[in-house]
Amino acid sequence: MAKGKSAKKKTKQDNAIVRYLRDTRVELRKVHWPTREGAWRLTKVVMGVTLTMTIFLWAVDRLFDWELSGIIDGNAIAIGVVVIAAVVSVVTAVILNRQMT
Repeated sequence: MAKGKSAKKKTKQDNAIVRYLRDTRVELRKVHWPTREGAWRLTKVVMGVTLTMTIFLWAVDRLFDWELSGIIDGNAIAIGVVVIAAVVSVVTAVILNRQMT
């Protein structure tokens, strides 16, 4: 059995970096890019959600700060709020656990 020239030929393999860049360019051509108006609309949505979450987390931080300061100072109202929150959390966990089983 004689081997032909095609058996001896090896296909030249691209450098890994060149292949990566070529594949990246091919994939980027498949992307559906938004219009300027669409990009601006989505940017406003992201900024709105970011601002809303910032305000929410700031408010939660203030509440925890107020509660912790009240507990450290021995404020009866702050201690009562923590006890009530703990009881509500336990009751909620028990109810949810019973519903799942």
